[in-house]
Amino acid sequence: MTAPKGNALPPFKNEPYADFREASNRKAMEEALAAVRADFGRERQLLIDGRYQRAAATFQSLNPSKPSEVIATHQKASAEQAAAAVEAADAYFAVWKKAPIADRAGMLLRLAAIVRNRKFEFDAWLVFEAGKSWPEAEADVCEAIDFCEYYARRALLLASPDPLPQLPGEKDEMRYIPLGAGVVIPPWNFPLAIMLGMTTAALVTGNTVVLKPSSDTPTIGSKFVEAVLEAGFPPKCINFVTGSGAEVGDTLVAHPKTRFVSFTGSKEVGLRINELAAQPRPGQLWIKRVVAEMGGKDAIIVDSEADVDAAAQGVLVSAFGYQGQKCSACSRAIVDEKVYDEFLEKLKAKAEALTVGPASDPANYMGPVINQRARQSILDYIEVGKSEGRLICGGSEASGEGYFIQPTVIADVDRGARIFREEIFGPVLAVTKARDFDHALELANDSEYGLTGAVYSHNAQKLEKARDEFHVGNLYLNRKCTGAMVGSHPFGGFNMSGTDSKAGGPDYLLQFVQAKSIGELAG
Repeated sequence: MTAPKGNALPPFKNEPYADFREASNRKAMEEALAAVRADFGRERQLLIDGRYQRAAATFQSLNPSKPSEVIATHQKASAEQAAAAVEAADAYFAVWKKAPIADRAGMLLRLAAIVRNRKFEFDAWLVFEAGKSWPEAEADVCEAIDFCEYYARRALLLASPDPLPQLPGEKDEMRYIPLGAGVVIPPWNFPLAIMLGMTTAALVTGNTVVLKPSSDTPTIGSKFVEAVLEAGFPPKCINFVTGSGAEVGDTLVAHPKTRFVSFTGSKEVGLRINELAAQPRPGQLWIKRVVAEMGGKDAIIVDSEADVDAAAQGVLVSAFGYQGQKCSACSRAIVDEKVYDEFLEKLKAKAEALTVGPASDPANYMGPVINQRARQSILDYIEVGKSEGRLICGGSEASGEGYFIQPTVIADVDRGARIFREEIFGPVLAVTKARDFDHALELANDSEYGLTGAVYSHNAQKLEKARDEFHVGNLYLNRKCTGAMVGSHPFGGFNMSGTDSKAGGPDYLLQFVQAKSIGELAG
């Protein structure tokens, strides 16, 4: 499939979400869950240099809603296999970079169609392997489709940049050319959307990729690679390597033929990748480019002039959607003292009404956290929080075999508290009282992170001040701080939240190309 040239494609629009209240969608999802469950337990392989292969050791991916259930067996690649993947990607780059941009964009549009046609199947994999509720899984898959459609259009525009002013007697132009072989390391919390977005942005601009998915969600990575190949991308343009981040990840990042690293994950891992990538290796010809999107400690300000009901609902869904396991999740509610008690009362009632249990059951609003290590870390933070504030609701595990935790709200939290400052990445919300709007803004900015934030207020002057002074990459006014939409909300943060690459925005593909200026003396 070749994409139309120029502006022949219809304007981009976001993929509509399936409404699971409709009987037909509900039935289709139930059938997809049954079909995917029947596919559990398979052994999946690496893809290196266009060939599937095994490793000497394997590991298992588990269902966090039911850890006794094995989703799939995956290969634990060796450092040698990781190095071979980079070598293969580097070798094929000379071929792939010459593919016409219209052909690459056409493959990306074909991938969008494949994911769209298999939407409920991908939803089901996200429910089982990532512990996402039906609506959260649907949002993830729709975002993946959006990335395909949006980046295909942006790639075609990038191939025809605005003309340069012409020096008299010359023909002057600028071209955007791909970087080379890159390493893509996506997170487990958006295991389809972010993985697809990072990978396809690199591929459509003419780079080759070594994809190393999270060890918590490798099956979704494997299914994604199958779709990429089905869409017509050559097998050698994408290598798929699963295994230990400490062994495989370090090898991929440090390899002298790795030209760039695109990473989404924790601050600690992101900083280590940046440090490793900054060290030149023998034979390395370039400064490696690192695109790192990391953590957040996101705040929602509730002003004295806010709609408190709307604010409580916005904080609720921002804090507890997907169990708080989003880098954009609200983990701090900073509330004006004039509406503080009213807000807490409304939030407590809403939080206590949330249902927790297996993600495959659509009656549950919250599913499990991703693994036992995460559950224990979150529970430890809750114990710290109980000594740093006043427990309003939650505060312990929820019943069931899975990694379930109650939605937890801790009030009266001081700005020096650990649960105010440290990223917890779970269903734990700290609520802090502010004297007034200026104090609330000061508290919100008192963080090493700067990813998302929101303000609830009917005062236009205060909203304008937030536009100017709330130091986050994605600011939302009178709405929740999660749910960035491709195209409308280019996504990326400041400070320790990363390199602010603005995924899903008009500048994102520039992360994967370099500009070549050409001046020709007119004959």
